[in-house]
Amino acid sequence: MDKLVTDKPGTGEPGADKPLAGQVALVSGATRGGGRGTAVQLGVAGATVYVTGRSTAAARSPMNRPETIEETAALVTAAGGHGIAVPTDHLDVDQVRELVARIDREQDGRLDILVNNVWGGDPLTVWDKPLWEQPLDGGLQLQRQAVHTHIITSWHALPLMVARRRGLVVEVTDGTDEQDYRGTFFYDLAKASVIRMARAQAGDLRPHGVTALAITPGFLRSEAMLDHFGVTEDTWRDGIAQDPYFALSETPVYLGRAVAALAADPKVDRWSGRSLATWQLVKEYGFTDADGSRPDWGGYYGATQSKGVDGVAPEDYR
Repeated sequence: MDKLVTDKPGTGEPGADKPLAGQVALVSGATRGGGRGTAVQLGVAGATVYVTGRSTAAARSPMNRPETIEETAALVTAAGGHGIAVPTDHLDVDQVRELVARIDREQDGRLDILVNNVWGGDPLTVWDKPLWEQPLDGGLQLQRQAVHTHIITSWHALPLMVARRRGLVVEVTDGTDEQDYRGTFFYDLAKASVIRMARAQAGDLRPHGVTALAITPGFLRSEAMLDHFGVTEDTWRDGIAQDPYFALSETPVYLGRAVAALAADPKVDRWSGRSLATWQLVKEYGFTDADGSRPDWGGYYGATQSKGVDGVAPEDYR
């Protein structure tokens, strides 16, 4: 168990086990997957976390998944933080404006951590077809869903950080700035745009004492991915027969602990503008995945490209 996990949840006292006690975070797209994992781990570290998304106890989003933001908020609180669920469509400027205004009112203008995690692009992603054979409307909607949401949220939230001359902005993406083409145009454009967005925000924010960066998980073992392979978290290894790369998958906890470690780092500004990965940050901060392992997705994938999947032992990279 890593240093960010506490056996005394809910104390609210700053210290090694609650390094983010008293801090306020906003995690957009926190209904499930990496957003939920990040929100909960910020809660473990003692933060108050506003969790947003379109899937609520009252109604499902177009993703039609069962997870809700209310469940995420409850998990944050159970982990030792304070979770606050706010239904928000981050493409709706009025809803985002009211969300940030609420944080301003309730937290006396304080916002320490912004995690831009909205995605929702899976149903819009078309694989194995070139740009000109893909539906244009769907591709443009993917850009709005995965990129414009981040811009709208940052535009409204950043003034709170600038006013206090402190804060951390985390843009969650897929891959680093060294990533080759991701295999399909609109998906690649969205993920690369988010990386560049982190660098651009860093340029604007650095003079104001605020850090912005991008982070990617490896092969994320989200709820949707478990469903895709027809497995559960307890039986996830059965999915390796369908895709050998699944052997190096990581849970949302891993991403969450990476973000929590960054947020607790008093010298986080050294990462300003950078494109980071869980498998890189684990070497810096020493956190673990939920099972105590340290998946090195980048190392494993690189080794399999030169030796083939059968020539690399997954356990050597956990």
